[in-house]
Amino acid sequence: MTALKTGAQIGKTLKNAARLRTIVGVFAKHGFHKVAEKVKLGKFIIERLNSSSDIETLSMAERMRMSFEELGPTFVKLGQLLATRPDLVPEEYVNEFEKLHDRVQPLPFSVVEEVLKEEFGNTLYQKFESIEPEPLGSASIAQVHRAKLATGEAVVVKVQRPGIIQTINDDLNVLYLLADLLITYVPETRPFNPTGIVDEYFRTLELETNFIVEANNIRRFQENFASDDTIKIPKVYLDFTTERVLTMEMLPGVPLSQESSMSQQGLDSKEVIRRGLGAYLKMVFHDGLFHGDLHAGNFFVLPDNHIGLIDFGVVGRLNSRTQGAIANMLLALSKEDYDRLAFEYVDLAPFSDQVNVDLFAKDLRELIAPFFGLTLKNVNLGKILMKSSGIAARHHIQVPTELMMFFKSIVSIEGIGRKIDKDFDFLKYSLEFAGELAKTQFGPQRVMNDMSQMARESRAFLNALPRQLNFFFRKVNSPEHAFKLKIAEIKDLRRSIEVSFNLLFLGVIISALIMSASFIFVHDTVNHVWGIPTASFVGYILAGVLGLIAFVNYIRKP
Repeated sequence: MTALKTGAQIGKTLKNAARLRTIVGVFAKHGFHKVAEKVKLGKFIIERLNSSSDIETLSMAERMRMSFEELGPTFVKLGQLLATRPDLVPEEYVNEFEKLHDRVQPLPFSVVEEVLKEEFGNTLYQKFESIEPEPLGSASIAQVHRAKLATGEAVVVKVQRPGIIQTINDDLNVLYLLADLLITYVPETRPFNPTGIVDEYFRTLELETNFIVEANNIRRFQENFASDDTIKIPKVYLDFTTERVLTMEMLPGVPLSQESSMSQQGLDSKEVIRRGLGAYLKMVFHDGLFHGDLHAGNFFVLPDNHIGLIDFGVVGRLNSRTQGAIANMLLALSKEDYDRLAFEYVDLAPFSDQVNVDLFAKDLRELIAPFFGLTLKNVNLGKILMKSSGIAARHHIQVPTELMMFFKSIVSIEGIGRKIDKDFDFLKYSLEFAGELAKTQFGPQRVMNDMSQMARESRAFLNALPRQLNFFFRKVNSPEHAFKLKIAEIKDLRRSIEVSFNLLFLGVIISALIMSASFIFVHDTVNHVWGIPTASFVGYILAGVLGLIAFVNYIRKP
């Protein structure tokens, strides 16, 4: 069984020169041949953009999107990832990458059946009574089929496409190479951290292509919603699940992506929204584990206004600090408190001394204020927050990946809300849960937990303090110990000090020469030059030359 290799393994050597030639050729055909030549890959160019081609009239972003579409699943998924990262790529590219969708022809059932036999061997039809040949859905990584277990239970089987792991490894190999070349030969790409983008993409694919991980995610969500019978998470059949096959319960409802979903008898659209949003906010603020791709196709409407959720390959994880920051962000938005919003960004990001919070807050206000108070039919809050991350990046604020995933999930939630109620307002609905959120964040149990954690950390600190102090004093009292002082730009400082001492030394010599020459001028009565004693004359000349040197050095001093 082939698994995704680590980024380090992939990036060391190029394994598939033919794939590199194909990728470079596709980019060159769409007008990026100059970039290929700049990164020393001109020899791989097969076809250049024809100057008479209509494609020349398209923007760079459009041509990049077309290149990704032609290069297949790995690049389509990369574009989809970049569409959620306006902090990394310009807005025009985000808009184009949002148009990318998996357009994959379904696999013949014989191919799917072969994968199942590789995983389960001769016991396949002992485990399954039947598997429907017609797929429910087909994507770049896997295909889904209805089936029935030998026990009679209705299930769906998610089967990984054969060869997809090798294809992804080959493409990641090339992507790491291209990222390194861009950093080396195109310095203007360095602020976007091409290698970091590929690393993040690799981590995403690594989880998506291992169905054991997805099965464990589903188990976690089942536990989190065990006490709420209005939210249905499908059961996973671990005995029929491997890294390449995921078998789970088939939900009885209708996905929201189908028009008939909300026309079921007895449904209350407001109750469906309330329960769906309540489940989402519980994931974010209570569980710290939320669905990262909750679009209409993964949201099932069940009888009695119940809700079902599927597809847990992409999930977001939040610690208590990030949960609190997100809550504060939503409250700041509701009150138009842009200073508070700016500080929440700064507090979550790694420290940077280049951030001007006042200017950042001003830019956030200019972005968000014109849309304040409008409903979803006029504005999408999730997209505004994603744009705000682009502003954060321009102010040298590195937005955490989990926060970007949260913003993306809001876009999906608003898409679901729009299908149910065209005037759905995420912020308005979410603030209705503020009371419960406050209990979660600041209630007695949370305070007790925080105090307990503080006590544990304080105890650990006090236990370690005597040992650390003893080590420190032993180090200081050591005969060989010396404090090391590191100063930024120390070379320039040392050069300035050296030049200053040289000038001071010249000044002393010049003063001594002038004083000696003057003393001789008073007492020497013989051997004159132009009425000046010879020794005095030589002393004055030397003092003048040294004075000129000192003046030149003073002007040139760094």
